[in-house]
Amino acid sequence: MRRLWVAVLAALTVLGMSGPARAQHTVGGRSALAAVTPIVAADQATRSVYVLDAERTRWNAEGPGGGVLWSWRADGRADLADLRPAGSWTNPSEAKLREMDGRRYLLTTASGGLAAVVRYPEGTSYWAADTGSGNAHSIELLPDGNVAVAASKGEYVRLYAASRSTRATEYTQVALAGAHGVHWDPRNELLWALGDRELVALAVGGTPDYPALTVVHRRTLPTRGGHDLAPVLASPGRLWVTTSSAVYQYATSERQFVSYPLQSRISGRSVKSVGDDPVTGQVLVARPEPGNPCVWCTSTLTLYQPDGTRTLLRGGMYKARWWTSYRS
Repeated sequence: MRRLWVAVLAALTVLGMSGPARAQHTVGGRSALAAVTPIVAADQATRSVYVLDAERTRWNAEGPGGGVLWSWRADGRADLADLRPAGSWTNPSEAKLREMDGRRYLLTTASGGLAAVVRYPEGTSYWAADTGSGNAHSIELLPDGNVAVAASKGEYVRLYAASRSTRATEYTQVALAGAHGVHWDPRNELLWALGDRELVALAVGGTPDYPALTVVHRRTLPTRGGHDLAPVLASPGRLWVTTSSAVYQYATSERQFVSYPLQSRISGRSVKSVGDDPVTGQVLVARPEPGNPCVWCTSTLTLYQPDGTRTLLRGGMYKARWWTSYRS
C-alpha cells in the first residue's frame, strides 16, 4: 500500500497536480483541465502526435473541440527542415513524455529515421537526428541529456551524445537483433532494451560527451518478437514487455518474468504498446485493428480496470501511452 501511495504522489508531482487527479494543459493558448491523465498517440494516418483528453470516448483531430489537447508533427517545421521530414518522418512509431531539469519533452521516432526530443508545449526541438534506414522504433532521454534510440532493422541500440548540441550525431551503440524498445530505469540506473529474442540491461559509462554502453544482463524472452517496453507504474521495479504473441511483466530485481493482475485478458497477440496510469492504475493497450487502412495500426484503444475504449476518428494509431513522465 505504501508503494502505491508513493507512486500516486510522484505522479501528481510530475503532472503538476494539486488536489484530485486534475492535470492542466494549454489548448489554443487557453488553460484546459482534464480530470484524468491524458493519452499520447503516434498517429500514422495524419503523420502526427496527439495528446488526447482521456475523458472522451471519441476524438476528432480534424476540427476544434475534438478532444485534442495538443498536437505535433515534423512536417513543415523550419527547425527540422535540414532533416527532410517529408521522408524521415514517415510512419511515426513512438511517443512518450519525459522530464529533465524541470522541463517536459515529447520523445518521438519515425520509421523513416527521424528521432526527436521536443520541448512541450513549445514544440521546438531540444535534439533531433535522421538515424537512417534502420527503422527507429523507440527513444529514451537520459538524465544527462543524452538520447537512446532502438532501431529494429538496424539491429542496434544507440546512445547519442545529444547533450553536446541540437544536432549532435556522435554516438556509441550495441548490437541487438530486432531492437524495438528502450527504457531508462532510474531505480537501478540501467538502460533496458528489448530485441526480437531477448531483454537486455545496459550500463551507461564514459562521459556525456563520450558515452559508453556495456551489456550487464541478458534474458531470453518467453516467446519471440519482442516489441514494446515500458515501466509498470503500479509496481515499481517491473517492466511491461510485449512480444508477437503475448504481454508479460518482468521483475528487474528478481530477473524473471512474473504474473500480474488481469494477465489472461491483457495478454494477446501483436500488442504495439501497453502501460498503466500512475494515478488510477488503468491499463492502456494499442493493438492492430482489422480493416484499418494501416495493417499495423488502430483507430481504437482498449482500456482495462475499468474497461473501455477510446476511438480516434479515421485514426491510424501505432503506439499510445499515458501522458506522464513518471518512470517508476
